[in-house]
Amino acid sequence: MSASPTFVDTTRSEWLKFRTVRASLIGVLTFALLTIGIALLVSLGIKSQWSQRGALDRLAFDPVTTSLFGSFFAQFAVGVMGARFITSEYSSGAIHTTLTAVPRRVHLVMSKVIVLLVTFFILSEIVVFAAFSIGQAIYKSGALPSASLSNSTDLRAVIFAGVYLTLLTLIGFGIGLILRTTSITISVYVTLLLIVPIIVSILPSSWQDHFTKYLPSKMGESMLSPQLAQRSFSWGTSTIVLTIYTIVIVGVGTFLFTRRDA
Repeated sequence: MSASPTFVDTTRSEWLKFRTVRASLIGVLTFALLTIGIALLVSLGIKSQWSQRGALDRLAFDPVTTSLFGSFFAQFAVGVMGARFITSEYSSGAIHTTLTAVPRRVHLVMSKVIVLLVTFFILSEIVVFAAFSIGQAIYKSGALPSASLSNSTDLRAVIFAGVYLTLLTLIGFGIGLILRTTSITISVYVTLLLIVPIIVSILPSSWQDHFTKYLPSKMGESMLSPQLAQRSFSWGTSTIVLTIYTIVIVGVGTFLFTRRDA
């Protein structure tokens, strides 16, 4: 009787699975194009319209957040990739083969989490630093106010933009573990990031003050902004709360994964 694969073996297998699937390559390219491409377009647009801005608009200009604007679109790409890392196995029926090879379900989940965590942390940091650098280069070429990584606050905002996208990848994965169907998982994920904030925005102001800061998208805004956003936690508290969200969602998904039939 063959021995069960070790945790290291399982992690290597999941990494091989991730990097050899065509959908992963397409997803990563989409993620990079959204983050960097939108940063390029937004920065060029601001540069071209700068002379038409009023004094107050110029004073309120944030060169960091505007160069990272693509992150708010990329958050949908990373969530989908995180979700598909588990739901695609259900849709194709490959989950049965996977569980036969790796009967320890907790090991399987943790291996997938490690692959997503390491891969998307590295990718996210590369992409957001590229977007930031492109944006600042454009601003400098037009003699606009620009930011610098030598400023610890600006550096923190860029780093935590990557952390935000990494956590969203894992949240997408956790929701996929719970729901197991790609279309439903994506619908719930998009609702959480896009529809719920719209609903909260039409609530009475006093309610908004209470609920808005708990929205993942609002916490992301706080994490990648060098300034404290309105109706939000500080960047540190936002990171902690979003990490707790991630742990709870993945934890619930793992519990259900170990209790349900494939």
